[in-house]
Amino acid sequence: MIILGIESSCDDTSAAIINDCVLLSNVIASQKVHEAYGGVVPELASRAHQQNIVPVVSEAIRQAGITKSDIDAIAFTRGPGLPGSLHVGTSFSKGLALALGIPLVDVNHLHGHVLAHFIKEDENTPVPEFPFLCLLISGGNSQIIKVNSPGDMEILGQTIDDAAGEAFDKCAKVMGLPYPGGPIIDQLAQQGDPNRFKFAKPHIAGYNYSFSGLKTSFLYTLRDQLKLNPQFIEENKAHLAASLQKTIIDILMDKFAKAIKDTGIKTIAIAGGVSANSGVREAVQRYCDRRGIKAFIPKRSFTTDNAAMIAVAGHFQYLAGHTCPITAPPFARVVI
Repeated sequence: MIILGIESSCDDTSAAIINDCVLLSNVIASQKVHEAYGGVVPELASRAHQQNIVPVVSEAIRQAGITKSDIDAIAFTRGPGLPGSLHVGTSFSKGLALALGIPLVDVNHLHGHVLAHFIKEDENTPVPEFPFLCLLISGGNSQIIKVNSPGDMEILGQTIDDAAGEAFDKCAKVMGLPYPGGPIIDQLAQQGDPNRFKFAKPHIAGYNYSFSGLKTSFLYTLRDQLKLNPQFIEENKAHLAASLQKTIIDILMDKFAKAIKDTGIKTIAIAGGVSANSGVREAVQRYCDRRGIKAFIPKRSFTTDNAAMIAVAGHFQYLAGHTCPITAPPFARVVI
């Protein structure tokens, strides 16, 4: 079964082809225009999607070595995401499905991140066994999810304010670092002392997360130190980055470890853009190695928004008999 996946939820236009979850192509067009604004500008994003989507889909089909008539179904991101960006992908997917006379499958973007672990580069690619626990960490989401099956996901905990990715990006912006700040913080952290500065950690019941207190603590530290030394940020960038990264990882692992212990589940995974962070990956792998827990850590190319994960999620949806009516509108917000 060959599925074309289309992803356009934010600022990356992506198309992928899979054959029974084996990846044939995965093409991504990133938008550099937002860097000058310190964040994604929705109107500019939707215009760029309009320019990119036809050549991106055409290239994905070419790289896969197939023709349009070989495609059995089209899976597309229906939400959540930026409304204008989603409309571009949704409208294109509907038009192409009608033209080819094939089924349309709508995919929850967050489900796609979780199921990215089922993207196979060959028939021998290992995949998680159900149930497994997934730590989904991205710019807009921090969630601990119990994955019982491809269509049955239970949120055990989630952020009550900022997500981990937002904490990285907002603190990076205050330091004068370019957008997106998360990857730059990760690079700087390799050169700094993670114990140089102490930032506040939340005390939230259960498995829920909070990062607003950390962000405030970080800002207060900068404010107080800049009064004494105007060059404080420049002189301490690496140490600030390392201490910030360590604190965020500690917060993430605290609740994730509690969920792992309480559920007794021995297979875990991480997903989402922040799962590309080297410190997060090392902390998760180290925790699992010490306890004999099987960890699934995705390739970095599958952590960010990509159509391969949408195609795989659509594959499972289609097998379960789910298709999308041509009248279904995209949605900007939804829980998993």
